[in-house]
Amino acid sequence: MRAFSYERARSPAEAAAAAARTQGARFIAGGTNLLDLMKLEIETPAHLIDVNGLDLDTIEPTSEGGLRVGALVRNTDLAADRRIRRDYAVLTRALVSGASGQLRNKATTAGNLLQRTRCPYFYDTAQPCNKRLPGSGCGAREGFSRQLAVIGASEHCIATHPSDMAVAMMALDASVETVRADGSRRNIALDALYRAPGRTPHIDTVLDKGELIAAVVLPPPPGGVHVYRKVRDRASYAFALVSVAAILRPDGSGRIALGGVAHKPWHSAAADAALPQGAGAVMSVLLQGAAPTAQNAFKLALAERTLASILQDVRAEA
Repeated sequence: MRAFSYERARSPAEAAAAAARTQGARFIAGGTNLLDLMKLEIETPAHLIDVNGLDLDTIEPTSEGGLRVGALVRNTDLAADRRIRRDYAVLTRALVSGASGQLRNKATTAGNLLQRTRCPYFYDTAQPCNKRLPGSGCGAREGFSRQLAVIGASEHCIATHPSDMAVAMMALDASVETVRADGSRRNIALDALYRAPGRTPHIDTVLDKGELIAAVVLPPPPGGVHVYRKVRDRASYAFALVSVAAILRPDGSGRIALGGVAHKPWHSAAADAALPQGAGAVMSVLLQGAAPTAQNAFKLALAERTLASILQDVRAEA
């Protein structure tokens, strides 16, 4: 691990300003992803800004009837919150399917959203990876790509976003509140937070330099049946080949988001509208334009079958 300087921020605005004016600065909270990347010298921040002391660790009701989840709320606490379990059950189910209990005790809401890809070529510094080293190439395109993206990718990167929590939040139509370096705030829809890889896959989000996520805002409870189904190579401590977050209402409406298939949780309002027509109709819209490799083309059928099994189970239960 390379040497770095360190400071503790006293307010969100102070943290954002410090990150904006300091070259090579990064925020650190739980550190469950960043510290591993620093040890491998994939991430080499010159300066760490500790945000753990900020008052961003509560879950509060909003005036619109939803919930405002502080950026520093730990994954374990979020999953266990009575209001989340009752009204946003898909989020609890997604959280407990990820990582391990020890990691969930440390990992934060904002950190989970901003974690970096687990593509093996990103983690192997002997391999080319445009996300790790811009311009070096994408080893995954002609290499081992079973786990990687089937849609939303580019010729420069086919990495996937690893979060389970983010998939559920996409299905819930969440947004993020941020603080910029000048102290101003803005709200960003979760679907707009992540940048498509294009020619610059090393830039993961639309956040400005120094911009700090302060909270995630959940809209009023959507009702319906909440399901999170994760298909993976082993029963625990594994990232999704495909995951489906589903909110299904008695009238046939709902929202669907996919994980494990793209650089971000994948959602389409047009696909939601096709729900009454069944899983095949949903996936034909949601995965339109997919460009899988020979090794991960199975994900297209797997996503459809996973949603079909969810719809069948919900109908049987009803």
